[in-house]
Amino acid sequence: MSYYQDLRREYMSKGLSRDDLANSPFIQFEKWLGEAIDAKLDMPNALSLATAADFVSIRTVLLKSFDENVFVFFTNYNSTKAKQIAKNPNAAMLFPWLGLDRQVKITGTIQKISKSKSLLYFLSRPIESQIAATCSNQSSIVATRNDILREFNKIKQKFKNKELPLPDNWGGYALVPKKIEFWQGRENRLHDRFVYELTNNSWEINRLNP
Repeated sequence: MSYYQDLRREYMSKGLSRDDLANSPFIQFEKWLGEAIDAKLDMPNALSLATAADFVSIRTVLLKSFDENVFVFFTNYNSTKAKQIAKNPNAAMLFPWLGLDRQVKITGTIQKISKSKSLLYFLSRPIESQIAATCSNQSSIVATRNDILREFNKIKQKFKNKELPLPDNWGGYALVPKKIEFWQGRENRLHDRFVYELTNNSWEINRLNP
């Protein structure tokens, strides 16, 4: 077994106290996301999405919006993640803002957003991204990349100078959180961790052991 001692480093941030936290986890998330953007972290809206049904699966997706109730991402409704969500809506998100020695972990349940909201976002995407969403049967086996490109060019030509319709198998999901944990790395691995937990329609905040 190999150990990677040379990769070890101390986390020397100023830390996180209860007084630093907003009463709403969404306001706190917005603050940390803004600081990740200001720090010019690469893809600060990238998150690891974990789902489980028959087996556990994880992948990176992009957060596209959030409000005081939900976190929204988009995908193909025939994908592995979508099939797992259909069987088990419980899921988790992890935002790894390692450049700031921070992580945010969100757990809750996932539901589809409305078709009208999916269409609104779909039409805001670059045309090439719209075509890719239309032509891809995500997660299915394909023989060669040329097969993918052939289908892409076929759709591109078919809808040349036309508006693409929203694919029936593509749209948004919203994760409705039950717990949101804010993790701040500290020296000696004595990290600061605070969890917001929804209890009787209000958010209770507690510090966790590192």
